Amino acid sequence: MEYIRLGNSNINVSRICMGCMGFGDPKIGQHSWTLGETESRSIISYGLENGINFYDTAIAYQLGSSERYVGKALRDMAKRDEVVVATKFLPRTPEQITGGLSGQQAIENSLNQSLKNLGMDYIDLYIYHIWDYNTPILDVLDALHQAVQSGKVRAIGISNCFAWQLAKANALAVQEGLTPFTSVQSHYNLIMREDERELFSLCTEDNIALTPYSALASGRLSRQEDTQTMRSVKDDYAKGKYEKTAQQDQLIINRVAELSAQHGVSMTEISLAWLLTKVTAPIVGATKKHHIDGAVKAVNLKLSSDEIRYLEECYQPHNLSGIMAQNKLQTKDQKQVWSK
Repeated sequence: MEYIRLGNSNINVSRICMGCMGFGDPKIGQHSWTLGETESRSIISYGLENGINFYDTAIAYQLGSSERYVGKALRDMAKRDEVVVATKFLPRTPEQITGGLSGQQAIENSLNQSLKNLGMDYIDLYIYHIWDYNTPILDVLDALHQAVQSGKVRAIGISNCFAWQLAKANALAVQEGLTPFTSVQSHYNLIMREDERELFSLCTEDNIALTPYSALASGRLSRQEDTQTMRSVKDDYAKGKYEKTAQQDQLIINRVAELSAQHGVSMTEISLAWLLTKVTAPIVGATKKHHIDGAVKAVNLKLSSDEIRYLEECYQPHNLSGIMAQNKLQTKDQKQVWSK
């Protein structure tokens, strides 16, 4: 395993981050295909054995049970200062807004609940999960800065944002003497490369770490289309993200399969080896041990410049999907609020 500095922080992370959305009580929450606690512990243990020290979860995953499973497993199996734990908080709910709960208080409450779920005293990377148009960004930055100052959080990240939102937020943080975002988690892979237009240049300029999710496009880049998994059958959200572009995406998937045959490796290894030339640490979901094997092997697989060009040249522009498609003002009269 290789390790790398996370942006401008003093945190060192493995080049592969284990995505933990697949861990959590399958009887509750959004997904029915997640692993129970015993199976989750087995996967986390195997990740640790293979040098993965970076684990990404969220309070939203299976109503907090992902955080609970991940926290307990890491407490039992690793020294706290040898692992990097990332988790996320959600925007204020309409009920919280109506009830007068401030943005700062909502984040503090969520942070304290995540710490309780994880059974930990601090979170290494605390991530703004979804852009909140109803809460002044200055309130968000203030709450996160206080969390860092209190020692409950080491560094802060952001997910599902546009480059202009991240640039303006970090400029405001610097102006106000607050903690800036050190990482960004976006939807990026071989068949969804829209963030190369603006976000990548910003992150390069300001040394902001890129830790993309959906690294294998919900499994599409790890297998041919005639192979099904429990998630591909049951997860309507994952299916919907790529349904409209299936034909153009298949051209790239076929090239991944072609190179995997030439190298004698899995499609996962080819897809992630390409991704590792672009980002700090991709988030790779794992629900089986062979998922970890492929991800770890990808770190040592080096593609030639011709192979990288071969994988990229069929790409066509995609419309934003998933959470990023929802990142917009809901009415023509609504305006982004930056500060009170």
